[in-house]
Amino acid sequence: MSDAALRAPADTARSSALGPVGRFLKATELDTRMLGMIGALVLIWIVFHVLSGGLFLTPRNLWNLSVQSASVAVMASGMVLVIVTRNIDLSVGSILGVCGMIMGVIQAQYLPSLLGFGHPATWILAALAGLVVGVSIGALHGYVIAYLGVPAFIVTLGGLLVWRGAAWWVTSGQTVAPMDATFRLMGGGADGAIGAGWSWIVGLAACAAVALMLVNARRQRKRFAFPLRPVWAEFFLGAVACLLILGAVWVANSYPWPVGIVRRYYQAQGLEVPAGVFIAHGIAVPVLIALGVGIAMTFVATRTRFGRYVFAIGGNPEAAELAGINTRWVTMKIFMIMGGLAAIGAMISTARLNAATNAQGTLDELLVIAAAVIGGTSLSGGVGTIAGAMLGAVLMQSLASGMILLGVDTPLQNIVVGLALVIAVWLDTVYRRRVG
Repeated sequence: MSDAALRAPADTARSSALGPVGRFLKATELDTRMLGMIGALVLIWIVFHVLSGGLFLTPRNLWNLSVQSASVAVMASGMVLVIVTRNIDLSVGSILGVCGMIMGVIQAQYLPSLLGFGHPATWILAALAGLVVGVSIGALHGYVIAYLGVPAFIVTLGGLLVWRGAAWWVTSGQTVAPMDATFRLMGGGADGAIGAGWSWIVGLAACAAVALMLVNARRQRKRFAFPLRPVWAEFFLGAVACLLILGAVWVANSYPWPVGIVRRYYQAQGLEVPAGVFIAHGIAVPVLIALGVGIAMTFVATRTRFGRYVFAIGGNPEAAELAGINTRWVTMKIFMIMGGLAAIGAMISTARLNAATNAQGTLDELLVIAAAVIGGTSLSGGVGTIAGAMLGAVLMQSLASGMILLGVDTPLQNIVVGLALVIAVWLDTVYRRRVG
């Protein structure tokens, strides 16, 4: 008798022993930790909505929440790889600050004298310069950590101080503004959103992509004789994903342009403002950037050899090295990616502020690490998901946004964020102990 034939009755017996919830989770293969985090996020939203008198769960606040979360979410996707390999990066906020300052100086002071104001290449050159600086700083950190053997905690703690000082040194503490008009689109706002029509197109395209992913995954399972999810579970997952996507698009399209911006828009065209006109923001550009980075990082982490090496190193560094993995080069590349993502976060942050300041990115390292850990990335290494970290970024920003709506003082906000990080690590420890 084959192994498959022997396993089938055992699997059936185990399934029958489970309750309805257990059978549902087994059929859909949903991650219980992710479900727990989503439940916590929903609970936080409901509590803040009630305490704020119905102000939290409004299209305006949710749209702003998505924009505010974008920068941290981008960096959290890279922090997952760092923490998975049992390292840490305390310098991401300072890297964001120095990259933002360099991009601001280039487009506000240097390029206008060379190319003129409003040149179409200004924002591209500034963004490329920021990326080069971010990746170079990450490469320097990675080299010192991987090849010189200095612990990541010490290297990045030093980087936190060095690059914060470098950001101040670039302009002697002065704020640099304004940014290039095209560059500002990466920060959101009325111009930095794609509007209602394109938002629905993006939402429908995302639903089609979900359907294709489910079909392709089922085809691959059949090809390699892996267990298949029930058909109803496939339809359920697809329907829920599409409902969430289209619901998010509906919320984004429910937030209209402010009256003053609408008036200026029509006056610029020499037209009268129609009565009751409604112009939707749609999905913000920084949110699209964060989603694009999340998809790319998920592909890197789960579908490439480099991603497999990262998790192998995190699971057992000695075994990974004995297996022939160049652990030093992989570690260096991880920090290069982290530096590049910090530069992208700097683009979003600088564009949103329309200025480069010395305080930019301060304490962002706390939010990024907290987002990754709350999202299920284990500080013990070897475990973590990009989607969980990005959801963790939304959760952290939800706490900050809700406390601002309630008028909570900044010191108390920091206390709550710190407690959330400690509780998340404690829950991770409890979960790993139970699983182990």
